[in-house]
Amino acid sequence: FTRGQIVDAVRGEDYAVTERSVDVQIVGLRKKLKDYGKYIETVRGVGYRFRDEE
Repeated sequence: FTRGQIVDAVRGEDYAVTERSVDVQIVGLRKKLKDYGKYIETVRGVGYRFRDEE
């Protein structure tokens, strides 16, 4: 997902937010998920994706 797609899905299309704030939230989410946070993969220049395998 792109950062914009993530914001649109969570907050709606009319919600203005910087891309860096999405990055900060992803870092926090990874920490909360502990070992499972490794399944959120950064796709450079695009956004994020969820890996369902090791």
